[in-house]
Amino acid sequence: LDVILQARDRGLYEAITDCGAGGLSSAVGEMGAELGAEVDLEKVPLKYAGLSYTEIWISEAQERMVLAVRPDKIDTLLRLFADEDVEATVIGRFTEDRVLTLRYEGQMVGRLDMEFLHEGLGRGSRRAVWTSPKLSEPEILPQPDYGRDLLAILSSYNVASKEWVIRQYDHEVQGASVLKPLVGVANEGPGDAAVLRPKLDSDRGIAIGCGMNPLYGDLDPYWMAMAGIDEAIRNVVCVGARPDRIALLDNYCWGDCTRPETLGALVRASQACYDAALAFETPFISGKDSLNNEFVCEDGTRIAIPYTLLISALGLVDDVNHCVSMDAKQPGNLLFVVGLTRNELGGSHYYKIKGHQGANVPRVDLHAAPQTARRIHQAIVQGLVVSCHDCSEGGLAVALAEMALAGGVGIEADLRGLPADEACHRTDALLFSESNSRYIVEVPPARYDAFARLMLNLPFGQVGEVVAAAHLRVVDRHQRAVIQQDVEVLREAWKRPLWLG
Repeated sequence: LDVILQARDRGLYEAITDCGAGGLSSAVGEMGAELGAEVDLEKVPLKYAGLSYTEIWISEAQERMVLAVRPDKIDTLLRLFADEDVEATVIGRFTEDRVLTLRYEGQMVGRLDMEFLHEGLGRGSRRAVWTSPKLSEPEILPQPDYGRDLLAILSSYNVASKEWVIRQYDHEVQGASVLKPLVGVANEGPGDAAVLRPKLDSDRGIAIGCGMNPLYGDLDPYWMAMAGIDEAIRNVVCVGARPDRIALLDNYCWGDCTRPETLGALVRASQACYDAALAFETPFISGKDSLNNEFVCEDGTRIAIPYTLLISALGLVDDVNHCVSMDAKQPGNLLFVVGLTRNELGGSHYYKIKGHQGANVPRVDLHAAPQTARRIHQAIVQGLVVSCHDCSEGGLAVALAEMALAGGVGIEADLRGLPADEACHRTDALLFSESNSRYIVEVPPARYDAFARLMLNLPFGQVGEVVAAAHLRVVDRHQRAVIQQDVEVLREAWKRPLWLG
């Protein structure tokens, strides 16, 4: 990558593409679509001997790029690559005859007109259907205590600590990582996003975050996709990225799209990407798809992957010194929730541990969400908050637990301060609803007034404070303690499932 950037800056190539699906066949075929190309396949560097010319042409070996270079710049480019110990080889040339010609050891092994290659088959037509499923909300009796439910959610694989996996990879990146994937007093808390400083002589940075929740897909792929986008944006905003300088990437994992229902779900998710990109003004700059993820058993039963869309967000950070992490910092500081909590437990982890699916899938208010993100960013760059964490899987209760265990401190919360709509009045919904576009921020008392003024006209409320006693205590709207758990117990439940060390 570094040498390609050097070559770009020196103007040594005219076009570039990567070898993805189809390997050289798609890379060269696409680059030469309006021209033509000749390729000598025996010149292609191989990882091992014995490949046929067909395998060389279509192999999808990774980390390969194809560059179009003027003849008078070839020698300079090759010297540059050699100086950086990067293998580079001339494998052919572009022509003017709009013909793709393949040779192997002097023999022609392939010849196709570019027009036939790109237009010969024509575009297919498929039928897409989406029928909203008939869903209902379960009847769950109120409980006097939700501590065991919180522990169960913290122990679920989607929420549990991924530290053992993360530790297998280098996340120092030559000392350029400002915020690591794991944060807090013991560097074990689940950071919302990582922040890198690509140029060590600059304080500008890049925040990288993700969002995904396939549990919503069976309820409505549109809101599943929208929730992933909103979460990815929230995650980079939480650490200090500018909401107006965010770009997105999509990664679809889907079933057999020859089935109208499966394709209809894909169309619905893609419509959400379109709508969100316009509302947040966040372009999709790249992505990938892995469709037809299905397996046919010996008895003919088909097993398909759940509708899954992973969204990655890249956000510009003007000054990495303003970045904040998600771990609670100082006893005595105040905790606020910004954003409205709704009765949206459909597809939630709370319903999952109860054996239900529900109907009220979390939605995104495309007018309020961008506005909330902008205000949170202003609060961060003005130094009004010392920690920020988004509410996602497991809702408010899980987010508070994560902040406490990452910070090594306690939190006492009061649900009377939680901004919620009229339909959200049950204690379990207030605790575990996964409504989107919500942030928990930690504010020192001295900055309370400035923060409150900045949040005017947004739904926000003080839900608690950081305390020295290492426990999480939450009281309901009647001042009854509904969660009382030691932080060490929360940490054990959260770390145990995926710890393989």
